[in-house]
Amino acid sequence: MKRQDCVSCGASNGMQPFEGRDFEVDFKESRALVPGLSGWQCENCSEIEFDHPSAHRYSQASDHLAYAHRQRVAEEMKRIRRKLHFTQRKAVELLSGGGHNAFSRYERAEIEPPKPLFVLMRLLDRYPELVDDIKKINEQAIV
Repeated sequence: MKRQDCVSCGASNGMQPFEGRDFEVDFKESRALVPGLSGWQCENCSEIEFDHPSAHRYSQASDHLAYAHRQRVAEEMKRIRRKLHFTQRKAVELLSGGGHNAFSRYERAEIEPPKPLFVLMRLLDRYPELVDDIKKINEQAIV
């Protein structure tokens, strides 16, 4: 591997090659170790640029963590909805106002639910008696 200019800070020949280093990938509350990566690191600003195979492995590890996170959120959404005895359609009507199949997509981990909706679901998990208040508020809603 040759030295090269840093794309981040512009240091001439600032990128020092490295091989076989382990890096940790973080996504929300999860972490994974990706061993044996190669690439370049800038001596001035510490910017790291992986070579193509290492970048691919690092990206795959990151994608795996993101997918696992979406799966956990999906399972929790489904568990809470069932605990509250809501159909997917009823959950949309009362809680999110999204499309008719929004909860289906959340529960299949196709998309992540909006954070306020997820927080609301977790609150209802802790305080299911709030469902009655939500129903009353929805009946009075002007929007």
